[in-house]
Amino acid sequence: MSEARLEDAGGGLRPVTDGWFVVNVRDAQWLTSEGGEKTTSGSECPFEGPGGEFRQLGIRLHVLTPGEANGLYHRENQQEDFLVLAGECLLLVEGEKRRLQAWDFVHCPANTEHIFIGAGEGPCTILMVGGRTEPWEVVYPASELASRHGAGAGEETTDPDRAYANHEPSRRGKPSYWSQLPWG
Repeated sequence: MSEARLEDAGGGLRPVTDGWFVVNVRDAQWLTSEGGEKTTSGSECPFEGPGGEFRQLGIRLHVLTPGEANGLYHRENQQEDFLVLAGECLLLVEGEKRRLQAWDFVHCPANTEHIFIGAGEGPCTILMVGGRTEPWEVVYPASELASRHGAGAGEETTDPDRAYANHEPSRRGKPSYWSQLPWG
């Protein structure tokens, strides 16, 4: 297997060819949605290239500021696992709310409803890992709890475009609070 070629297409380095690669988080591509009530994804380092997601395993870093959700409350037909690396967040899971801190690990078997909301005094960093078998299926259930935290889809849907229709897309680039992060 050859080494992938990395290029900066705005927001940092990402692979543009198949193969193995090494990239530092400081130099990697970042996608950011911050500020405003129509944002739900915080900042993320997806490590993946323009050809799409890694085929077998999704892995990314997500940084959330207090009150910021990493997406909309959902469940999917893939196992997902999460490790809080720094800071604090709320986990909304199966209609319950749990407060998490650094080094808390969360395992979500397939079809577990969940989402994370930044909490505490500063940014929260979460390592997110998930399966990528086909077909990928997702449901955004109506959830009063998630809606109270700005992370609800409003009405149940299986269409991500419909669920996120009223949300601003991410931009390529590092977040405004980059210098506050351990690697910034």
